Amino acid sequence: MANIRRLARVDWELLRAVRLEMLADSPLAYLETLSAARRQTDTQWQERAAMMSSGSNITLLADGGADDPRVRGLMRVALKEPRKPEEPRRAILLSVYVAPAYRGLGLAEELLGEACRVARSELGAAVLELGVHEDNERAKAFYLRHGFGFNGESRPFPQDRSRPKDVAKAGDAVKRELTMERELAPAQDRDSEGLPR
Repeated sequence: MANIRRLARVDWELLRAVRLEMLADSPLAYLETLSAARRQTDTQWQERAAMMSSGSNITLLADGGADDPRVRGLMRVALKEPRKPEEPRRAILLSVYVAPAYRGLGLAEELLGEACRVARSELGAAVLELGVHEDNERAKAFYLRHGFGFNGESRPFPQDRSRPKDVAKAGDAVKRELTMERELAPAQDRDSEGLPR
């Protein structure tokens, strides 16, 4: 059983350690490289921790509590600016990570459930969205099981480093990041698994 808590500004060293672990484990999953993250100064990590724990950003850490403070997983929820004022408030799920030793044990479900709860109750979001690589069948299946669906939007996958941009030819297949989303219903409108009724 994991202890899920909020990232705080003072957790910058812990954030640095887990971020480097994330980038080493899944180098194409995040918008920065391991070498770029290693070059960050202490001040830059302190600023990052402050940003990731500000009012419109909530970063969830899963650890073993006081006896085992090592990070087992992380998810960040950030409020998105509305495209149009009349549209419902949206949040985005970012920096999703579960350490290899804790995968398949329910930790991702616990973190996602808490991410959905804080997006709705604390950020006031009606919709939670995320981006997933088109070839990541495991992640797509996980999010589909938890009430997310594809909204038809996609964009070129920004981390696709399979070939240099200067050798790409017209007509080459470009890997895509697909957008998935889930409505965040009030608690009385959710079933026992937290899915909208």
